[in-house]
Amino acid sequence: MKWQNHIIIGASFGAIINPVIIPVAVLGSTAPDWIEYILKIVGIKVKHRGVTHVVLYWLAAIAFFSLIADYHHIGLGFSIGGFSHVIADSFTIAGVPFSPTSDARFHLFGGKLRTGNAGEYVVAGIIAVLCATWVYYSPTSFKNSHDAETSGFMPFFYDWKKEYDSGVVDGAEWKENRLKFL
Repeated sequence: MKWQNHIIIGASFGAIINPVIIPVAVLGSTAPDWIEYILKIVGIKVKHRGVTHVVLYWLAAIAFFSLIADYHHIGLGFSIGGFSHVIADSFTIAGVPFSPTSDARFHLFGGKLRTGNAGEYVVAGIIAVLCATWVYYSPTSFKNSHDAETSGFMPFFYDWKKEYDSGVVDGAEWKENRLKFL
């Protein structure tokens, strides 16, 4: 897949976790390729979609950062982005390695996509729409409220009426923003 599609998919998955980590997820969504490049510069020979694209490595990183240690979800966002890159590459004909000990390639949906063709843009668009729908309708992320029952954070979708009713904004600000959805 091309980097712009990796970025779209990584940002979409990052938004599900927390919109604040989208930049870190975007960085992670290109990481398997630029880590390859850095390893080659240092003198370590790696093949494309090799050791940096192992699915189990990225799943282990997600497990580590979500269960053991993380600072403001930075590690989780980066590893989610990297995992999204590897999963997106699994849609392609070349596939990705699932584990470091196997020579078999991992493919999703038969690995029918070719890099640069319209299909990869369609897949990236579908994933982005599904993730945006998830974020929009998620009960804990859509409401930007101050009560305990919905404590999620969604900086792009404000409930201006609720902010006005709770006294956070005044009438002029509510009138100015009440019809803005983004």
